[in-house]
Amino acid sequence: VRQHTGLEDLLRETDVLYVTRVQRERFEDAAEYERVAHRYVITPKTLTRAKEHMIVMHPLPRVGEISPDVDSDPRAVYFRQMEYGMYVRMALLAL
Repeated sequence: VRQHTGLEDLLRETDVLYVTRVQRERFEDAAEYERVAHRYVITPKTLTRAKEHMIVMHPLPRVGEISPDVDSDPRAVYFRQMEYGMYVRMALLAL
């Protein structure tokens, strides 16, 4: 297990970047939430350091952790991820 304090070094070796929001409801102290809520925001600039074929996933909805400017990057697969999840849930409900 390796511990890192930033994304920069990891992006060069990452195949899948799975991003989630910082959950406000998990914090007792609102100030602590505000301190960390937007610490990591994925932007087009962030992705310049990433592999050409890495993918960015997110469970949606996003709350500022991925810039909408990333949506047009071919590595952003979260809308496809959302669509495929819908089909899986439809199939499970049909059982």
